[in-house]
Amino acid sequence: MDAAFRALADPTRRLLLDRLRERDGQTLGGLCERLEMARQSVTQHLDVLVDAGLVTVVRRGRERLHYLNPMPIHEIERRWIAEFDRPRLRALSAIRNQAEEYAMTDAPAAVPTYVYVTYIRASAEQVWRALTDADLTALYWEHANVSDWRPGSPWEHRRVDGSGTVDVVGRVLTAEPPTRLVITFEDRPDAATTREPSVVEFLVEPHQDIVRLTVSHENLPNREMLNGISQGWPAVLANLKSLLETGEVLPQAPWKMSPPRHA
Repeated sequence: MDAAFRALADPTRRLLLDRLRERDGQTLGGLCERLEMARQSVTQHLDVLVDAGLVTVVRRGRERLHYLNPMPIHEIERRWIAEFDRPRLRALSAIRNQAEEYAMTDAPAAVPTYVYVTYIRASAEQVWRALTDADLTALYWEHANVSDWRPGSPWEHRRVDGSGTVDVVGRVLTAEPPTRLVITFEDRPDAATTREPSVVEFLVEPHQDIVRLTVSHENLPNREMLNGISQGWPAVLANLKSLLETGEVLPQAPWKMSPPRHA
């Protein structure tokens, strides 16, 4: 937390966080346009924010996209605020204690429109298996993700309530176990739509006994789907984290898990 406090002590860095809160997923150039400051100085301030965990960087080609990361703020709240205001915050604690990082933006489809980052105490192989094993996804997602996970293969998001209903389908675009999986998210087979599918990328980055899992959801068709997945992904991934770290999934109340899907 010391690094976060040092980063927040500077008014320019707080202003950069404000700019990202207003519009997340900005490039360095976009941030510099709104600040009367040399590009090198802005870069230095951003590096401090990244080192403190307050900003997450996602690379897309030559661009570095910057996303606000509320995890350190949540840690400060949990340590010094929640203890004194626990009754009012209890209803939100299930999400806040697990949602380490999330960000969303209305940027064009060429860049991520939603990014979520979580840290899991597990190996990269364990995280990969949890993402691709139908029995495990059924435990934390209430849907079985079924595929052979080879590039070009189809995958299905099947309910586990006995109905066999498929809510989402797609194709595997990239599979590089245990570090990278890219799939399309498409409407269920009987849905009449001609729009382009959205694309989800799972990036698994191991470091000692911790894995950084970044989920990017791109090409979202509208604000309604953006709002839906901004609730769905944190819930699903919080449940995944709990399963791998404790062997148990989280209780659903007071929030209800639902799969991120097209509107």
